[in-house]
Amino acid sequence: MTLTPQESEELFHTALCNGLAYIECGYDLDLTYKRKDYVDASKKLTSPCHEDTLIQILKDGNSLTLVDIGYEGEYTRTITLKDVHERVQNTPIRHLMDAINENDDAVTADVILQQVFFNETIFG
Repeated sequence: MTLTPQESEELFHTALCNGLAYIECGYDLDLTYKRKDYVDASKKLTSPCHEDTLIQILKDGNSLTLVDIGYEGEYTRTITLKDVHERVQNTPIRHLMDAINENDDAVTADVILQQVFFNETIFG
């Protein structure tokens, strides 16, 4: 399935909203970014939530990093907006269709986030 960049961004945003806390706590990962990038991104938005700001960081040409704190760095990965555009559509079809049909849950979000950061489902 091929998604537009906008569709990929929207699905990734929803996955951040529904699954970021789970992926961080459940897998000993920590999402990081440069503080300056976060501040600059949030200034461009009206009443942004955390996830809006994360997407804006990517749109500004910056990156997000999932730091592996539980597996000695083995799963640390950094992504850009290009990764979102290329990888969301590679999410296993069952989960991708659940997200597209707004029938998603924490599992769907988890799989999309793993697909974008790892280019595969590693955990769970």
